[in-house]
Amino acid sequence: MFANGNRLSLRLLARFAVLTMGASLIAVTPVGTPSALAAAGCTSAADCLSKLTLSEKAGQMTQVANSYIRNKNDITTYGLGSVLSGGGGGPNGAGGTASQWADMVDDFQSYALSSRLGIPLIYGVDAVHGHNNVQAATLFPHHIGMGATRNATLVQQTEDVTRQEVLGTGIHWTFGPCVCVPRDDRWGRTYEGYGEDPSIVSPLGQAAVRGFQGPSLGTDSVLATAKHYIGDGGTRFGTGGSGYLIDQGDAQLTETELRAVHLQPYQSAISAGVGSVMVSYSSWNGTKLHGDSYLINTVLKGELAFSGFVVSDWGGIRQLPDATYADQVAHAVNAGIDMIMVPDDYVGTINAIVNGVNTGKIPQARVDDAVTRILTAKFALDLFNHPFTDRTYTAQVGSAAHRAVARQAVRESLVLLKNNGVLPLTRIGTYHIVVGGKSADNLGYQLGGWSISWQGGGGATTTGTTFWQALQQATAGTNITVQNVGTKTKSRYSGDIGIWVGGETPYAEGRGDSSTLAFGNDNSTQLSDICARVTTCIAILYSGRPVIITDQLPKANAFVAAWLPGTEGAGITDVLFGGGFAGKLPVSWPTAVTNEPINSGDGKTALFPLGYGLTPY
Repeated sequence: MFANGNRLSLRLLARFAVLTMGASLIAVTPVGTPSALAAAGCTSAADCLSKLTLSEKAGQMTQVANSYIRNKNDITTYGLGSVLSGGGGGPNGAGGTASQWADMVDDFQSYALSSRLGIPLIYGVDAVHGHNNVQAATLFPHHIGMGATRNATLVQQTEDVTRQEVLGTGIHWTFGPCVCVPRDDRWGRTYEGYGEDPSIVSPLGQAAVRGFQGPSLGTDSVLATAKHYIGDGGTRFGTGGSGYLIDQGDAQLTETELRAVHLQPYQSAISAGVGSVMVSYSSWNGTKLHGDSYLINTVLKGELAFSGFVVSDWGGIRQLPDATYADQVAHAVNAGIDMIMVPDDYVGTINAIVNGVNTGKIPQARVDDAVTRILTAKFALDLFNHPFTDRTYTAQVGSAAHRAVARQAVRESLVLLKNNGVLPLTRIGTYHIVVGGKSADNLGYQLGGWSISWQGGGGATTTGTTFWQALQQATAGTNITVQNVGTKTKSRYSGDIGIWVGGETPYAEGRGDSSTLAFGNDNSTQLSDICARVTTCIAILYSGRPVIITDQLPKANAFVAAWLPGTEGAGITDVLFGGGFAGKLPVSWPTAVTNEPINSGDGKTALFPLGYGLTPY
């Protein structure tokens, strides 16, 4: 339709498409149905590569965070290959509706389509337990909870829901699943892993990839990312960077152990066709992964025959020991990184790649390989023909059908640690339930980190059902009366059943590193207060990992590990009232923090071993 040089007409058409779609959720294909847009550029990865200048190739290898784009015209000018939203990187900061996200992403895309060859962006986001940055999206239990389900079919189903909700915002790339193998619960990212053993992680990671991508990449796929390559879950306590105890630390492991424990999940993800791999901030025996050519080029791309593209983590190459940023860029690219998550200085990054090639520090063939891998993914996702949001998906974000899947995931993730004849509760008869604890009616605490904002938060941060709201729904129409004392647990009240809901408050990454795994004085006091004022006491713990409950366990008649369940608190009440506990511990539960690291088979005695979980009914 357009001559290659007719950039103005193409730009106007792309902009019209965005305005048209932003005004309505009607699934109308704009006049620029993207086949017309693609006609202005190139037709295959090889064709694009042959037409790109060196500077444009460097642009394709550069990923910038949306909040750092100084001028949207820079997307066009520099031919940027990717934009991402980090935690909290919505249309106007944290949050934003699905429609607002779609409008934002489509707007960025229109600038990419106006570049010389009209190569579309691949937009990336951390959709790590649902489309967790988006207001009113469906949020699932974090990975540790899904690991407790041991249900690969359910994991695939949850990520298929996430795929649909991500597509509803115009995005085709998620930085998940995390296929780390957490071996020390003091790590602040423990909840991002499915469990401490690769036999748990591998099948669930593989299922997640299939949920995101489908049987093969196509128009309705979301590119999955296996992360963080490799050994991030095996870092040694005390080796983390500034301000960290273990995150971004050093995995001091033999190659045999690295392969046996931490490589297996990547092999499984690759066999499922995972499209990208993200490199870890951490090191292996003192060498930063972002510069480890042996593990990226030789093992990942060579031995495992990974044919997708490798992306750095946020600013990760700046941690390499080289003297200048240009040297760090050359080091990382030569080590096998194909796309650099900058995330800010995109001009400097492009210049570093160009100068690196011109001075011989970076082989031209290495750049061509990286760009080919990136373009191959874009063509496989059909972005050249369908660069804009399919608004039929937008209306499904947070739908009842999607929330039903999340509710099922919560049900299957719960692990019953103790039950002295208390559960199940009955809906028959007359009795009084008292609920308390800081998390009982706090949706943000129920979600954990990576929820609307990077670190998560407290209160009604998005749309969902708290435990207290779910309990009210579950007891409606019965002779059961319910009372919520919140955190005022020292007030005057009594009850037949007391339910304490508390635990960890939200955190993400290194900010969650802990040297104590402490239950917390506030939690301990509130649990004691409630249990002292009722006949029978139930404890429901929200946490991203085991915490030390040795002193608290005797206070409650029943104790439930609910992990970080997400938006659907009714999944908990479903099980309390007879739905049946199915979850099994995906990690060993320590008796004291001095047990850490503790893993099955290491000879240490756990409070509850890997695989533990009562199923009394």
